[in-house]
Amino acid sequence: MTRTDKNAQILILGGGVTGVIAARTLAEQGIDDYLIVEARPELGGRMMSHSFGRSNQTIEVGANWVQGTQTSNGPENPIWTLAKKHKVDTRFTGYDSMTTYDYTGKVDFLSLFKQSVGNYTSLIEGAGSRVPRQLVDTTSRTGYSLQGSKPKTPHELASEYCQFDWEYADSPEHTSWIASSWAHNFTFDPDAGGFSEDNYLSVDQRGFKTLIQQEAATFLQPSQILYNATVKEIAYSENGVEVTLVNGTVLTADYALYTFSLGVLQNDDVTFQPKLPEWKQEAIQSMTMATYTKIFLQFPKKFWFDTQFAVYADRIRGHYPVWQGLDLEDFFPDSGILFATVTGDYSVRVEALPDKQIQSEVMTVLRSMFPNITIPEPEAFFFKRWHADPLFRGSYSNWPASFFSEHHDNIRANVNERLWFAGEATSRKYFGFLHGAYFEGLDIATRIAKCIKGGGCVSLMHYEDVRNARPYRLD
Repeated sequence: MTRTDKNAQILILGGGVTGVIAARTLAEQGIDDYLIVEARPELGGRMMSHSFGRSNQTIEVGANWVQGTQTSNGPENPIWTLAKKHKVDTRFTGYDSMTTYDYTGKVDFLSLFKQSVGNYTSLIEGAGSRVPRQLVDTTSRTGYSLQGSKPKTPHELASEYCQFDWEYADSPEHTSWIASSWAHNFTFDPDAGGFSEDNYLSVDQRGFKTLIQQEAATFLQPSQILYNATVKEIAYSENGVEVTLVNGTVLTADYALYTFSLGVLQNDDVTFQPKLPEWKQEAIQSMTMATYTKIFLQFPKKFWFDTQFAVYADRIRGHYPVWQGLDLEDFFPDSGILFATVTGDYSVRVEALPDKQIQSEVMTVLRSMFPNITIPEPEAFFFKRWHADPLFRGSYSNWPASFFSEHHDNIRANVNERLWFAGEATSRKYFGFLHGAYFEGLDIATRIAKCIKGGGCVSLMHYEDVRNARPYRLD
């Protein structure tokens, strides 16, 4: 590339939390020659709302919670800071408001659910005890078993699901024992440097995305954002970057910050010229992009539980196990809206089937939960297909047991000092969380600013080869 008519000094690819906070950080460093390239007609990324049902109620199909707020004078979650600053309407949610069901109707297995809370606590504490002794990582399923938790009945399995899968969007079999522990502790445990145990659900009719859109409005100029611009190819060299959009437009810059999801990287929805180094590709394919699917229904009137949550225990683990009612006094009263959540491989299955079949399955579950009530078909039905969407390819990242810290360094590392990467997946402490996206946008943009001001870059550490601590023996 020898062109000098650059469109910007820095192209920020993606207008989610990472991209907006990166732009704000550059602005704070006195750098305003950047352009956010966003495929959708608005900022927010996976903070996506949808107008639903007879009253066009705003529901959140993507990120929905501020997870962890602040304890006393401890660190404050920056997402909570933004939510307060821009007056985003939220409600506290907690497991204390829970009803339990199975395929025969309402069944009280709250004692098993509380036991699953203790099992999860033991899992997290057990993982922490392995790190100082430098024991090998393994799956969270192994961790559960070693802590004595071996659920077998539908009620036990559903309770475990609500504790684990519903948080990580993946199963214990597919999740690192050690990484799941620190992901929990660094967010929810103040004693480990986390924020708090609190979770606040957005009920704001402007959409949860308001917190990042309003923040962007405090510093961004219209000329610094390019909407409806889908990236097709990124070419990079020691001289700069060249980004080609699907409509054929070519944008050039000195640097590019890639903030699209891990799933987009894994599925080659954006190609690179030259191809990314092998160490980078191996790291990208070694992490997991999990999927979290919320399935919304609206009925003429409420017939379900008065608690915030319900757990449904099916014979098949993960078959529409978690339900939330929004027709509550402090949420969306008289809305007739509730939703079910599925995750991981079950989300992929659901996405592959037509809406009519999924609606039929969901209604069968509801009629099992409430066998003595004549339940009509819903007036409205909707769910977002995150896994199939080429702009996302999933909901958020998860750390599998076979994924080493060196792999994560390689995901985060820049290439040729011109192409940088940031997002929730590149956050070691907070992968999968909105605040992980925030902190990565802040950190990487600060590093790029130093490059510009210093006349050159210091590359982030990467490993050409990621090796086992000891070789496998075949004899």
